Amino acid sequence: MQLRCQQDQLHRGLSAVSRAVPARTVLPITGHVLLEAEGGHVKLSATDAETIAITYTIDAAVAQPGSITLPSRLLSDFVATLPREEITITLAERSRQASLSCARNDASIGGMDPDEFPPIPPVQGTGAVQVEPERLRTALEHVVFAAATDDSRPVLTGVHFAVGPESIRLATADGFRLAVYTLELAQSGLERDVIVPARALAELARLLPEAAQPVTMTVNTAQTQVLFDLGHATLIANLIQGTFPNYQQLIPASSTMRSEVAVGEFKQAVRLASIFARDGSGIVRLIASPGTGGQPGKLMVTARADEVGNNEAVIDALVAGDEARIAFNSRYLIEVLNVLTTDRVAIETTSPSSPGVVRPVGDDRYVHVVMPMFVEW
Repeated sequence: MQLRCQQDQLHRGLSAVSRAVPARTVLPITGHVLLEAEGGHVKLSATDAETIAITYTIDAAVAQPGSITLPSRLLSDFVATLPREEITITLAERSRQASLSCARNDASIGGMDPDEFPPIPPVQGTGAVQVEPERLRTALEHVVFAAATDDSRPVLTGVHFAVGPESIRLATADGFRLAVYTLELAQSGLERDVIVPARALAELARLLPEAAQPVTMTVNTAQTQVLFDLGHATLIANLIQGTFPNYQQLIPASSTMRSEVAVGEFKQAVRLASIFARDGSGIVRLIASPGTGGQPGKLMVTARADEVGNNEAVIDALVAGDEARIAFNSRYLIEVLNVLTTDRVAIETTSPSSPGVVRPVGDDRYVHVVMPMFVEW
């Protein structure tokens, strides 16, 4: 095998696929990246052999086709440190020792037999969905962070995709919060419900800014795998088997108080309160009061640190309904506020023990439900 490629392209490709390499592995081969040189390109592949596989194709001048697996971390760190010039990779026939040269830098890296690399099976289904990459990235950013991170309930570690004729509804829940985002489609050739690992979708979101064409989503016939094809890169994930909770019933149909505030002011107030909340189980209290005598309403954001002190911030709000009090985990509030793209946000609640609903004002695609913290007022 002999090829020449640009350092920045190889670095970008290695950075993308290395996210599929497991931190700890039983199979040494899964700590490697597979390089396959043929025609005018090199395809890089990595997989954890359980959940996720990523491929990335870059342009190259291939003088002699071939393949080899090389240690992911060593190769990535070495290439990242090289100057932005042309890299030559050479592998002698029947050898497992690859030579890399760039400018005045030379290295020899030992690899493994590419035939030992876990196969990445093609995903073939009866239908597919095409989504603009920027819109898909926005949808993922609104829901992935709310997925569970522990494996006690595997279905909650994934994102539920309800694919319909004209939309995809994405939902995540971890037992304390629920995020639902509706992504409109021009048309869909796929109608089904699947659960995609949130970890895989977080890696997909990192790849999407580079996509120059619509992303094609395909689910295999057995509904065990999903493929996201970006053209120059692909991500394959094993679907999570199980039944996702009926989350629609968790979204309150009505509320007795609605408070609308500026996202920036609210975020700053919650961040300040979270400093004091660190010593108080992360609890942030909200008190919404309607305006009187032509004055605007107020939303008070407070937090207490036992035996240390407290913090209080008051921001202007449009409050509809009676005065209301509710407490939330400060981290949950900050995380949802960080993904909002609108200027204003509405908080809806019925009682201190009822779920709170966060909605971006002017954007009906997204709804976020947060369970309250029980405190003494």
